[in-house]
Amino acid sequence: MRVLLKSVALLLAAALTMQAQNSGYDQRYRPQIHFSPQHNWTNDPNGLVYFHGEYHLFFQYNPEGDQWGHMSWGHAVSRDLLHWRELPVAIPELKTEKDTEMVFTGSVVVDEKNTSGLCTNNKPCMVAIYTGHHIPAAPNEKHTLQNQNLAYSNDDGRTWTRYKGNPVLDLKMADFRDPSVLRDEEHGRWVMSVALPLEHKVRLYASTDLKQWTELSDFGPAGSTKGEWECPTMIRVPHQRSEASLWALKVGINPGAPQGGSGEQYFLGGFDGTHFSQSSDKGAHGWTNYGKDDYCAISFNHLPASEPRPILLGWMSNWQYAGKLPTSPWRGQMSLARRVSWLRDGDGVALTQQPVIEPLRAAHTSIRVAKELSRTAPFELSLRFNPEAKGTHGVRLYSDAEHFTEIAFDNTKHEFYVDRTHASDVTISPDFPVRTATPLAPTRAHDLRIVVDTISVEAFAQQGTITMTNLIFPSSLKNRVVFISSEGGMPEVKGDAWTLRSIWK
Repeated sequence: MRVLLKSVALLLAAALTMQAQNSGYDQRYRPQIHFSPQHNWTNDPNGLVYFHGEYHLFFQYNPEGDQWGHMSWGHAVSRDLLHWRELPVAIPELKTEKDTEMVFTGSVVVDEKNTSGLCTNNKPCMVAIYTGHHIPAAPNEKHTLQNQNLAYSNDDGRTWTRYKGNPVLDLKMADFRDPSVLRDEEHGRWVMSVALPLEHKVRLYASTDLKQWTELSDFGPAGSTKGEWECPTMIRVPHQRSEASLWALKVGINPGAPQGGSGEQYFLGGFDGTHFSQSSDKGAHGWTNYGKDDYCAISFNHLPASEPRPILLGWMSNWQYAGKLPTSPWRGQMSLARRVSWLRDGDGVALTQQPVIEPLRAAHTSIRVAKELSRTAPFELSLRFNPEAKGTHGVRLYSDAEHFTEIAFDNTKHEFYVDRTHASDVTISPDFPVRTATPLAPTRAHDLRIVVDTISVEAFAQQGTITMTNLIFPSSLKNRVVFISSEGGMPEVKGDAWTLRSIWK
């Protein structure tokens, strides 16, 4: 009987844990295929890493409310980059008599060889490298300080200890943040990319033990310098169909993105272990996302051999209105994870991104002639339009008779766009109802993948060289998918449609 009661108690505890985990994920605006914390504010993803069969997503998090503040690292884990399980706060804000250290953006590496000396029993452990944002405790002292610090975990990221020798890199600056660390096996050391926001530079450092850092070089100013540079990440990117690789340096900019507010540019080129050099090829500078709502995307470290391509994941919002989004009891969500490669064609070199979504596909419909479809979010469309068609051709997603989002190719203006000016029935911000657009590459096909969630549209066009993420806040989850053409009648289009299963059910 005692064994039976114990078994029943364990089952009840498991059921209550699952109920607690899944409760609150059916609110009106809750994303069903994108990660969002159960409660409170989130922004940048941090410390993306794969270790012992789990993808770890750390994220900027306010444990005390649904607006920015008290920044700490939240934590969630997944086996497939889709179904996330939220865990307790990993690295909390630290208050001392001297100051308050908020835990800003950073990265996590797996120290396989215990180069740091922080791993117990000489086994691999996780080491976080983060920006400490220090606010003086004295009321008359207003000078903040940003420096780079370590924390480590020997239990798969469940508990973390701050390194006693912090900070490990300190320039005594107010703006010096967002370290991204990778392992350079060729030179037997760690390499950090960190932003000097006001100087529009990414500075590279090297270390053999993650504690002592030596300056290598600066990249920048380059590309767009209209706002502060943030969230750099440097990754080796394989070719779409061969073993050839390029290096990509991605840099966030806020404000000043071409679509308004915060956005992210990339540079393609080479890294010799000391310097990153931008390629002279056409297309070597571009934008990782041409929509309004994908910021501070970073890559997963320590990926398994089964994932040969880098994987990016970003914050699905924009600093112009992030604190005004009509969601509760959380505010903020992540983009889908995307596998990244590069291609070269008549238009030059470009990054390509493809969303991790296939495991969620359910009911399928083939589209052989253009006709209306009825779909309830979340769902996915994979479409192929005639690139020789005149005028505009694309789709409208109607949530009612008056509210719709338009996604289309415009062969007159030679651009691809997402228009959400009529998407929402709620007032969010004057910066919200916009049309985001980018030039088309003439030699690439008019292929288009659209992933629709409860409050968002993510579009991937022209072999994924155009990625456009936009929040929409439609009037309902039911969508009337209408194919449109400015020339009248139906456009030439074929493709597929899938319903998508919720990650929370």
